Amino acid sequence: MSTTVTLLTQPDCHLCEHAKDVLARVARDHPLEVIEVDLRTTEGRRLADGAGVLFAPGVLLEGRPFAHGRLSERKLRKTLDRTARTT
Repeated sequence: MSTTVTLLTQPDCHLCEHAKDVLARVARDHPLEVIEVDLRTTEGRRLADGAGVLFAPGVLLEGRPFAHGRLSERKLRKTLDRTARTT
């Protein structure tokens, strides 16, 4: 079963590129469905407002707020490992 990750991004964002790299590495070990949404779009603003994301990148796991700013690979892996053990 894959985990849906929504990545809220904006252009020219080095932290967004870092988040994409982290997600690509983690996806080698955990099945992820990554959906990228631009924060400048109506959907992007709606998702950011609902999740309390103040700046890019914003990361939602299964639609729930997970992180914003610099994405921690360690925190993401711990969360996915814990989720895998409980399902």
